[in-house]
Amino acid sequence: MTDHTHRTQSHAPHVPSDPSLTGGPSGLSGLAGLTARQLLAGYGQGDFSPVEATRAVLERIEAVQPLVNAFVRVDAESALAQAEESAGRWREKEPRGLLDGVPVSVKDIFLQRGGPTLRGSRTVRPEGHWDEDAPAVARMREHGAVLVGKTTTPEFGWKGVTDSPLSGVTRNPYDHSRTAGGSSGGSAAAVALGAAPLSIGTDGGGSIRIPASFCGIFGLKPTYGRVPLYPSSPFGTLAHAGPMTRDAADAALLLDVISGADPRDWSQLAPAPPVSDSLADGVRGLRIAYSPSFGGQVAVQPAVAAAVRGAVGRLAELGAYIEEADPDITDPVEAFHTLWFSGAARLTQPLNEEQRRLLDPGLREIRAAGARYSALDYLAAVDARMELGRRLGRFHESYDLLVTPTLPITAFEAGAETPARSGLRRWTGWTPFTYPFNLTQQPAASVPCGVDGDGLPIGVQIVAARHHDALVMRAAHALYESGAARVAAPDRT
Repeated sequence: MTDHTHRTQSHAPHVPSDPSLTGGPSGLSGLAGLTARQLLAGYGQGDFSPVEATRAVLERIEAVQPLVNAFVRVDAESALAQAEESAGRWREKEPRGLLDGVPVSVKDIFLQRGGPTLRGSRTVRPEGHWDEDAPAVARMREHGAVLVGKTTTPEFGWKGVTDSPLSGVTRNPYDHSRTAGGSSGGSAAAVALGAAPLSIGTDGGGSIRIPASFCGIFGLKPTYGRVPLYPSSPFGTLAHAGPMTRDAADAALLLDVISGADPRDWSQLAPAPPVSDSLADGVRGLRIAYSPSFGGQVAVQPAVAAAVRGAVGRLAELGAYIEEADPDITDPVEAFHTLWFSGAARLTQPLNEEQRRLLDPGLREIRAAGARYSALDYLAAVDARMELGRRLGRFHESYDLLVTPTLPITAFEAGAETPARSGLRRWTGWTPFTYPFNLTQQPAASVPCGVDGDGLPIGVQIVAARHHDALVMRAAHALYESGAARVAAPDRT
């Protein structure tokens, strides 16, 4: 499917042939395999049009959706109409904003005008007026992005894997019997498979970084408030929004767009310099703490430990000062549960008994637990959160960055909240490296750094002090530029 309206000759679109140019996962072919930056360059040079790119992405979605179930809604007609408008702007050499003509997907937690946002729940009625964009969606639309579809989420984004009573199970692109992770699992699977190079997800306890690690892509949880949110999350100030992409450079581009101010979010941060401006500054001279297991508190699979150690070694080769050091913290899971479960109780409080019976059984369990907490229990969790923040704030007086595994494991069986025979009850049992940094609101990213013996991706987590998102992005970009962050693309067949 080729649009030739902007060219004088009819020929196949020029696509870079070097797999290393396609970001990570590397090896995706055709227009659907290009990064956002490569698409924009191609539009500017007249090599291909937004219509061709959007058609390629829609064809990829059609091919991979039966395999992984990453989307809840795809509006091909609207996407192609947006792409046609973008193509006209490029023909006139007047692109609009930073993303004009780039296909993007949106997690079905964010409002997007023109269709329902069901949030993975049978309790949300699709009827009604859906005439408002969430801030991040509005900013992408203003910058000319082509919105191709909404991606899957567990019900209300409550857990670290992606399955829901509404849309079923989302599967891992590398092994369809495994989970994609969650709660932004649909976005991660879509990006990994070339079903749009950019997506936006949410992260309340790891929900961007978990699926990014499992699916071999890049995911960033920015400092809380860097990306405005509306409506506010029921999980309060634990919840962040951020980019999910094939590499750090695309994520920087997307973050610069979605960080735009929005008056509907009273907790948003003041504007900050674009992270793209310092992306290429590298890591030379940065002080990096490497904590392989939080001081022995976390059992890490050997393959994961080895891959993360390799990424740390590459940062050292690039000029960073590395010291093995652990932050002075103990597992804050009880405080996190109090805040998270209370949020679930508040979220579902307006539902009647019939509606509550429609909920994911696990969500019903945590909402019941959350309803039993007292105000004093909640405030005690807030106190624990503040103490954790103090300790990590002091830690970052000595270190610019903290590096850990994103997760201690690789992807396990799809449709389960916890790995079989693990003895774990809740998803927080296998995500000890992610949720602490939601409590502290720090920027944290997952960067692919290898695969295990089964070919399943492994992620390394890079964390900075609050407001220092640019440091996280510099280190992540350095890993991509050095070739340390690339994993082979999943087999789409």
